[in-house]
Amino acid sequence: MLEGKEVLIVEDDPVFSRIIGSFLRKEGCVVREAENGLDGLKALREGIPDLLLSDLSMPVMTGLEFVEEVSMEYPMLPVIVISGTGGMSDVAQALRFGVKDFLIKPIEDIMVVKSAIISVLEDADGGVSSDADFSQQWFKVSQNGDQPLTEELKWHLEDLLDNPGSARDLLMGLMPEQDSQQGDWRLSYHSLQSADTNPVVLDYTWMMDGQMAFYMVDSASAGENGTATTLMIRAFFNEYLRSQDADERGFVHLVHQIEHAIKRSTYASPIRAMFGILNAADNQLDVLSAGLNAVVDGSGKALIVKNENLLGIDASNTRFQTIDLSGGSVRVSLSEIGLTSFSLDIQRLSA
Repeated sequence: MLEGKEVLIVEDDPVFSRIIGSFLRKEGCVVREAENGLDGLKALREGIPDLLLSDLSMPVMTGLEFVEEVSMEYPMLPVIVISGTGGMSDVAQALRFGVKDFLIKPIEDIMVVKSAIISVLEDADGGVSSDADFSQQWFKVSQNGDQPLTEELKWHLEDLLDNPGSARDLLMGLMPEQDSQQGDWRLSYHSLQSADTNPVVLDYTWMMDGQMAFYMVDSASAGENGTATTLMIRAFFNEYLRSQDADERGFVHLVHQIEHAIKRSTYASPIRAMFGILNAADNQLDVLSAGLNAVVDGSGKALIVKNENLLGIDASNTRFQTIDLSGGSVRVSLSEIGLTSFSLDIQRLSA
């Protein structure tokens, strides 16, 4: 699998770089090395490799700056980043730049590196879209059938389970911008979250047809499987939006897919979640609760969105509730989430 593949290693630690480089050469790779981001950019201009392996902690040009530059200049190039256990916030930022995977130092088993590289290259060679999220690569959601517990996924999930602080930092770091706008509509969210538990996680995507799709997950509600379950939901959500337009019927199918995966997996558990679709042209918001309850307030009219069935326990049998947005704004405030305060505001900026 690795025979003849060209890998560029950008790493300022010569010992670590030499160990990884020697191993990959024995596996048949053609390896080039650079000791910082500037040298890495020069190496890329000389020739684009099959895969880039980059440290996030480097002098001259930080790893994040380097990865961001690479994501803009070489968006088709698969990237794996390397970081220490204390750098999970930087890892999350790098993942938002389109990085396909990450490795955490110290790397005790060199086969972890091989497994990650093979997995990323298999997706690249198999025609998986270059804009696919890292979670889609982890959980193989583009494949039909059950999501397998691969060795790479097992290593990642065990590491996050052993380091709950890192897991929380990863989930928090993957949260989108707190304020964004598309056309006449604005979305913002406000959260006050406990540092002692896994967070409520939000993700959303604006679409070209005047729609916006989102989900919210109380990652603490799935216990020790909360991080894995939340990342799996992220994978399915991104794969669904990449492959088709969002509508109520499609979202019910998405929820059904996620529930099937939760029931069949060994690493995910039922979890409290909520899904929503903004239809700007129709001035309405469709919301489906999967155990995550909320008060929806639009133009002074409050509606309680409630469902006792968690995602993973027949939530797909629940119907969407439609909220009229003719008044121009709505606030979705989560309830029954302990010490956490979380609200989502959607507003039309012009009449």
